[in-house]
Amino acid sequence: MPMLNQNRVNQICICVADTCYAGSVKFSGAASGDYILRRTWSPGLNIVRRSALVLAFAFLFPLLGRADVNLPPLISEHMVVQRGLPVHVWGKASPGEGVSVSFRGEARTAAADTLGRWSVYLSPGEAGGPFDMTIKGVNTISFKDVMVGDVWVASGQSNMEFSLNGARNAESEIASANYPNIRLLHADRRTSEYPLEEIAAKPWVGCTPESVRTFSAVAYFFGRHLHQKLGVPIGLIETSWGGTPAEAWTSLSALSADPSLMPVFAERARQMKELAERLLAAEKAMREYNEAAARAKAEGKPAPARPSHPDLDAHEPSALYNAMLAPITPFPIRGAIWYQGETNAPSRRVQVYARLLQTLISDWREAWGEGDFPFLIVQLANFKAGPNNAWPELRDAQRQALALKNAGMAVTIDIGEPNDIHPKNKQDVGLRLALAARAIAYGEKIEYSGPLYRQTTPADHALRVWFDHVDRGLVAKGGGALKRFEIAGADRKFEPAEAHIEGLTVVVSSPAVLSPVYVRYGWADNPEVNLYNGAGLPASPFQSGQ
Repeated sequence: MPMLNQNRVNQICICVADTCYAGSVKFSGAASGDYILRRTWSPGLNIVRRSALVLAFAFLFPLLGRADVNLPPLISEHMVVQRGLPVHVWGKASPGEGVSVSFRGEARTAAADTLGRWSVYLSPGEAGGPFDMTIKGVNTISFKDVMVGDVWVASGQSNMEFSLNGARNAESEIASANYPNIRLLHADRRTSEYPLEEIAAKPWVGCTPESVRTFSAVAYFFGRHLHQKLGVPIGLIETSWGGTPAEAWTSLSALSADPSLMPVFAERARQMKELAERLLAAEKAMREYNEAAARAKAEGKPAPARPSHPDLDAHEPSALYNAMLAPITPFPIRGAIWYQGETNAPSRRVQVYARLLQTLISDWREAWGEGDFPFLIVQLANFKAGPNNAWPELRDAQRQALALKNAGMAVTIDIGEPNDIHPKNKQDVGLRLALAARAIAYGEKIEYSGPLYRQTTPADHALRVWFDHVDRGLVAKGGGALKRFEIAGADRKFEPAEAHIEGLTVVVSSPAVLSPVYVRYGWADNPEVNLYNGAGLPASPFQSGQ
């Protein structure tokens, strides 16, 4: 008979002859969270063996007792629960077990279902704390430091994952990061082929120099600004993974429901077809690295950079949604911030990104069931991306997502680093996201975006470009002429153009294009641009006629 797993004491495993029967049994050696049922009850099982099985269960069950109530990592001491929304508490217990939850003077009860899952909703409340929370079943779990405030999810790839210890002025920023009412939860990297019920994560922690050092810099600066301006507790859930594509963060049902997103699966097929060769190339690169590192050590020189290779499991469509996003959707939130796109920027992939990003946003909103919660995007910064990349097209796809309700965007075309895909100025990224949050999520009457392209109209062999977010005027930062405007006729052959500000518009013309139809701005991977509004925020690159 297999041994009972010592980490789950209230489990049963009965073996009769050569057959083992299990209820919710985790056999020794199984992966965490996996349950095994070996050889189901056979209709041909003879009456003696059936009787032996029944007697064994009858004898063992009272001895083993009922399972303790347990909670997902999201429900822990130091957590922030979302103000103004029902407080959702859930977990596992024995089937049929009664569970009560007490919070802010209110108590609610529920019974675990046949699979051992239970769920309780408590009344919404205003920001404040700390409060106690008590969960009772066979056992009792008590928390003494639960805050009520605003919870934001921070997700994406490496520029969201980029930790505070690598940001500009890192040591001084870390040293001053004592904010007891900012709480942090970091999801571990994990993939899955199906939606999981729990994330892999350590419990919530308060924001201290020690805890925030390896937390997302963008998320921290965003949360810090909101906390300082709003004066309410802020909970930040970081779920990110460097080098990953948007389709990995989107549910399989959403991807497969849209025929226009079939190229996502074609890209995955291409990756798998090349996998064997890529693994051999990785082995070769590691051999060469080890040899070079050994030579450097012998010569007293610095070691070369270690080669990195993407984890292709994390590129599988829906793999990160299943493991790192779906498990947190039962937890009410205020909104999400998203910094991703570099991996989808190669020319062969970029054409579907506008549709893909909007699908992801709608998919997340449906999963949370809170309506059109604020979704704030970081547009890709300036960077020398090199050949076979389409960063201008991807930025414009990000801009198109603003057609969705309550979507916002932080333009970063002026604060990147041409030779570093991971710019260190995360302070301004977080600030610009926070400005969008203050306007979209909290209704403040502030300017939160740089000029956004609205439309063009003819103007005597020129085009007049109209923008949103220009109530405070337009300026050429630093003075002089506007840079990086281009114009084209019906043939879409773009030529450099002269551009000047007239009121709240920009007039663009070129002697090489007498009948202009299209205009674009900042259309390069690393453009030098200088169009801003009176609030000091940069205009988004764009191309008309998309």
